[in-house]
Amino acid sequence: MGGLSVEQITAVSKRARCLYTEQQVEAALDAMAAAITARLSDSNPVLLCIMNGGLIVCGKLATRLNFPLQMDYLHATRYRDKTVGSDLQWKSYPVTPLAGRVVLVVDDILDEGATLENIIEYCSAQGASEVLSAVLVEKQHKRKLSELQADFIGLEVDDFYLYGYGMDYKGYLRNAAGIFAVAEQDV
Repeated sequence: MGGLSVEQITAVSKRARCLYTEQQVEAALDAMAAAITARLSDSNPVLLCIMNGGLIVCGKLATRLNFPLQMDYLHATRYRDKTVGSDLQWKSYPVTPLAGRVVLVVDDILDEGATLENIIEYCSAQGASEVLSAVLVEKQHKRKLSELQADFIGLEVDDFYLYGYGMDYKGYLRNAAGIFAVAEQDV
């Protein structure tokens, strides 16, 4: 895929609607960090960032967690820069041994739940003593593919196609400072 033009991305961004401002998202990250600290500060956890979406969320959370932890990542995706998911594709596995460790899986969004559920199952199969999940956004809809519920949730949103704070529009706009709903004509 050659990507979209700057003009196309700019147009999508101008038509989008801001659901949460940068300040609101940062306040949600503060609240998540406080809850994570209360639960995990004595557990020497591994923060496991799900790439690419979880990169911004994980980085912003990590700087708020003032206790010993290790960080690693994995890359598993159902979207591959598209707007609808398909089968899960594993691109990279964590290198930190997870056996006997508390693992906190960090991602941008809990939408249908299939990706996060598969990743949690993978961590458990690697011998993690406990696997928890943190997502910046949980989408509210009835199309869930899993009964999974995240342990730490920053914000809830209705069923819109979103971008910003790690969530992308066709591989772009992950870096938007806020959470935005894509206009219907762009979905």
